[in-house]
Amino acid sequence: MEMPTPDPRILGRKSAITSRLREVLPDDSVIDDPAETLAYECDGLTAYRCAPMAVVLPRTTAEVAAALRVCHEEGVPVVPRGSGTSLAGGALPSADCVILGVARMNRVLETNYDDRYIRVETGRTNLSVSGAVEANGFFYAPDPSSQLACAIAGNIAMNSGGAHCLKYGVTTNNLLGVTLVMMDGTVVDIGGAHLDAAGLDLLGVICGSEGQLGVVTEAVLRILPKPEGARPVLIGFASNEVAGECVSDIIRAGVLPVAIEFMDRPCIRACEDFAHAGYPDCEALLIVEVEGSPAEIDEQLALIKEIARRHNPVELRESQSEEESKKIWLGRKSAFGAMGQINDYMCLDGTIPVSSLPLVLRRIGEMSREFGLDVANVFHAGDGNMHPLILFDANKPGDLEICEAFGAEILKLCVEVGGCLTGEHGVGIEKRDLMSVQYSEDDLEAQMRVKDVFDPNWLLNPAKVFPLGISTGRRAA
Repeated sequence: MEMPTPDPRILGRKSAITSRLREVLPDDSVIDDPAETLAYECDGLTAYRCAPMAVVLPRTTAEVAAALRVCHEEGVPVVPRGSGTSLAGGALPSADCVILGVARMNRVLETNYDDRYIRVETGRTNLSVSGAVEANGFFYAPDPSSQLACAIAGNIAMNSGGAHCLKYGVTTNNLLGVTLVMMDGTVVDIGGAHLDAAGLDLLGVICGSEGQLGVVTEAVLRILPKPEGARPVLIGFASNEVAGECVSDIIRAGVLPVAIEFMDRPCIRACEDFAHAGYPDCEALLIVEVEGSPAEIDEQLALIKEIARRHNPVELRESQSEEESKKIWLGRKSAFGAMGQINDYMCLDGTIPVSSLPLVLRRIGEMSREFGLDVANVFHAGDGNMHPLILFDANKPGDLEICEAFGAEILKLCVEVGGCLTGEHGVGIEKRDLMSVQYSEDDLEAQMRVKDVFDPNWLLNPAKVFPLGISTGRRAA
C-alpha cells in the first residue's frame, strides 16, 4: 500500500517542533523517543507499520487546540487516533507526522435522563458509555465488536455500527452533537443536545469523515431506556446460501429483530472453541435476537421460527436463560479474536442489499477457490454489512498481495450488486484506491472540496480516503 514520501524538511525540524509542543502541553503529553513511538506504528490493520515522528496525548480540548495550532504553523501532518482499533488503517501514521491521541480524554461531562443524552469526551470507550448510565436503566445503542476497547472518537470517525444496528442504527443515528477542533486550532460546536440542529447538516459531514476535517474531542450521544427483555434464537443451516435466503425472507416479512448475525463454519468452530457458546455443528449460523415484553418476544420469535422452518434448518434453538444469551453473544463478539488465534487474516467491510446475500456468499466461495485462500464469514446480516475474513500466511512471500487482490474483488462485487465499499470500518488506506470503483471523478472532487474548506493545507490524516493520484496536488499545496 503506497504512502507519500516523508518530508525531510519536517523530519529535520523534529527537535524544534517537539520543543514547541512541550511549550503548550505538559511534558508527559509529548512522546518523541523512537522506542516509545513504536507503540503507535499501526492500528488494527497490522500489515502496514510506520512509526510517527512524535505522539501527543492531550487531556483537554484546549490542549488539543494548542497542539493543532503548533502543527498548523509548522506545516506538520497530524493523524488523529482514538484507541487504534481501526481495521482499515485509519490511524496509520507517516514518518513525518504527529499522532494526536485522545485516549486520556475519557470523562463523562453530563448526563440528562429526561432528554436522553450523555455528553462525553471522545477518548471514552464505547462500552463504558453504557456503563455510565446502565444503573439508571439506559444504554448507548451502537455496539461494535471491539466495544470494550474502541473509543467514541473512532466510532464517530468511521460511523461505526455493531450487531444491534439493524434496529437502532449506527453512530450517525445516535450522535446529537460534537465539539470539533479544526487544524488551525479553531474550536467549534456542531449540533447539540437536541435533534436536527438548524442550518446545514454539518454533523452528518463530520460523522464518518475519518479524521479528515478535524479532531472531535467531545460528543453528545443519544441514550435509550433499556428494553424490558431480549432473547436470541440460533438457526443452523446446511449452506451459506440458504442462510442468506432466510435473512432476506425475515426482512421481507416486515419483522424488525434487534440483530441478525451470520457466521459460517470456520467462524462457528473458532468461536465455539474460544467461548464455548453452545453453537450447533452446521455450515452457517444465524443469531437472531428480538426484544420487548415477554408477549412481544414470543410473537416475534414465533414468526421468525416459522420463516426459518421453510428453509429446513439443521437446528433451531431458542435461548432459555439470560446466562445462555450472554454466552451466545460472547461467542459472536469474540469472533475476530478467536479467528486471530488460529490464522492471520484480513477483515473486510463491504455492504450489500440484503436480497443479494445468497449471490454474494456464493461468489465469495468461488473466488476463494480461484485465489487459493480460505474465507471465514461473520457479519451483520440484517443490514447487509459483510465482514469476510480472508485467511493468509503473513510469513509466506506473496500471500499478503494475493489476499489484498482477493479483497479488492470482493469489495468490487459489493459495489456491483448495489452496495458500497464500507459499512462501518471506513476507507482508510485499505479501500483508498478503490474509491473510484464506487465514485466518479466529479463525486470525488466534490468530497475533496469539502476537505479543502475544513483543512485547506491537507494536513489532517494524510494519504487516507482519497486515491493518491487525484489528491497529491492538494497535499503538496
